[in-house]
Amino acid sequence: MNSQRIALVTGANKGIGLETARQLAAKGMTVLVGARDAARGEAAANGLKKNKLDARFIQLDVTDQASVAAAAAKIGNEFSRLDVLVNNAGIAEEGWESVPSTTKVADLRATFEVNFFGLVGVTQAMLPLLRKSAAGRIVNLTSILGSVSEHRDPASPIYGMLSLGYNASKSAVNMFTANLAHELRETKIKVNAAHPGWVKTDMGGEGAPLNVEQGAWTSVYLATLPETGPSGGFYHQTVHMRW
Repeated sequence: MNSQRIALVTGANKGIGLETARQLAAKGMTVLVGARDAARGEAAANGLKKNKLDARFIQLDVTDQASVAAAAAKIGNEFSRLDVLVNNAGIAEEGWESVPSTTKVADLRATFEVNFFGLVGVTQAMLPLLRKSAAGRIVNLTSILGSVSEHRDPASPIYGMLSLGYNASKSAVNMFTANLAHELRETKIKVNAAHPGWVKTDMGGEGAPLNVEQGAWTSVYLATLPETGPSGGFYHQTVHMRW
């Protein structure tokens, strides 16, 4: 059995997910690069391997429960456990200019399928493996845009950003994080939500102030918390965000 810590990062073929995988592998972990597209996932994992990092592609479509179940079975067969789960995969189907009164319900459903239902499904499938870890860590990628308090505050930098599907899906992720952390409070598993910041990615755009290295920092921090670290929180770097 692999003595290194085993980490799974979803949506890891590019952007923050790929950089999170790189940083975790650089810390000595065996990192499973989860991606829906096999060619892109293999290319991402191979790119990390070229830098002598232990990265391996695993096919994983978070919206397909058969794919999720197959990934969990593969991890169980090869490693018998999972130490870190970073639920990174996410989309913003309706874009950033939409308003609640005209947001298409189909776009809401598509966003929730990835950002919330997919995240919950992956977590539930991987939880038996995480329970076998001496120090399981679950990191759920969320956003300041999921904070109801920030949306209600005229002084907030996100006041008036009304992309309902993305915002509401991340609020749901926050609730799942808080509820699951409470359920697992007597275990060694820690569950936290990570706001990466506004990052230069396909989703964030070139105008974002942070690069992917900075954007991955919070996920890596929460994935490597010590035994005394927090659980059930909503963080950007080490700062607890407003719910």
